[in-house]
Amino acid sequence: MPYKDLNCQAAKDSKKRWRDKNKKYAKDYSENNPEKIKISMWKFLGINLREGEDWESIYLYYITCENCEVCDRKLTDDKIITSTRRCLDHDHSTGFIRNVLCHSCNIKRN
Repeated sequence: MPYKDLNCQAAKDSKKRWRDKNKKYAKDYSENNPEKIKISMWKFLGINLREGEDWESIYLYYITCENCEVCDRKLTDDKIITSTRRCLDHDHSTGFIRNVLCHSCNIKRN
């Protein structure tokens, strides 16, 4: 069995201890680096770039897009999930980015 499977709970406990010990650092980092946080999340989700695209320009497009590209609803940046929350829509089979949508349209599209 892989090490990770054998020690899954120990790894979770270790991460929790680190988060508890470094709450201020983690909060300061996330508040001062929203671009890095968002891009790392997109990479984790398996979103791929086409030739000629780069993460910084995708982020800039994402953050400046004011309306959903399907229903034209005004987008918000709520921390909790709402129907108007901004989403980067991507094709789950290829990973390529399609649009910036509201959460409601993004769910309908998947």
